[in-house]
Amino acid sequence: MEFISIRVITADVARLAGFYERATGLRATWSSEDFAELRTASATLAIGSTRTVALFAPGAARPADNRSVIIEFLVDDVDGVYKNLTGFVEEFVNEPTTMPWGNRSLLLRDPDGNLVNFFTPVTPAAIARFAR
Repeated sequence: MEFISIRVITADVARLAGFYERATGLRATWSSEDFAELRTASATLAIGSTRTVALFAPGAARPADNRSVIIEFLVDDVDGVYKNLTGFVEEFVNEPTTMPWGNRSLLLRDPDGNLVNFFTPVTPAAIARFAR
């Protein structure tokens, strides 16, 4: 088995895709006006319109209703990401903070309220865990 993607359902695909393009520096690939993807080397963030939910199971997902999942991005310089996103992001949950497990982490909310964590490993153990 291979983990491929996480899909976020939204009422405004263009707005959310634009947010993630700016926040990550990646370009979205659009399959239709209802579906966009931001691909990294290891996984994909898919963004789907509320109209796509009915294709799976009507009412199975609701936009802007997540309070349990954190979308995470490994970055080279979390402090630089924070500087770049200051003035763009509406809600920072925390500023860059070094966590007990060795990652320096920036937690924020995207325009739909989903939690997003940008992090950089900073301790030797954390750096070793993410070595490629």
